[in-house]
Amino acid sequence: MSANLTKIIIGFLIIIAIILLLIISKQSKVNEVPITNFNECVDAGNAIMESYPRQCKTKNGVNFVEDIGNEIEKMNLIRLESPRPNEIIKSPLAIKGEARGYWFFEASFPVYLTNWDGLIIAEGIAQAKEEWMTENFVPFEVTLNFIKPEYGDRGTLILKKDNPSGLPEHDDALEIPINFE
Repeated sequence: MSANLTKIIIGFLIIIAIILLLIISKQSKVNEVPITNFNECVDAGNAIMESYPRQCKTKNGVNFVEDIGNEIEKMNLIRLESPRPNEIIKSPLAIKGEARGYWFFEASFPVYLTNWDGLIIAEGIAQAKEEWMTENFVPFEVTLNFIKPEYGDRGTLILKKDNPSGLPEHDDALEIPINFE
């Protein structure tokens, strides 16, 4: 076989190999599911940064932040010890934390648990465990009993500032995402 024919065959094989690699590469990109949120980013095996809230960075550099509700915005008013944002919960749910005295009225405030669609599936009244007539933090507790929703595994825990005046400018709430067992 001549040297020129060998070079042509090798060149042809290289071109075929390049075309096959391009086809395989394109097919793997077609099969990739686009990542649109923190949970999908984690499920895809991407790196999770140790921050609060946690962050996940995809292989192509897109950053997603974990949804922790409005916990950071409200931490000078109300703090939740248990459950924590995105925690997996079951009934009965023991809720503990501390809130400024003015979050209470008559030593209590309402608490709601909703399903993924915002439907209230449980409600209760958090009770102060110490003197509540103060501007300092006061510990509270409440237990909610609920039936796990048939559809969806996510919900929201809402701890609402008691507002006996009914005036909207006095409304406030801590809302955190939770997951049902």
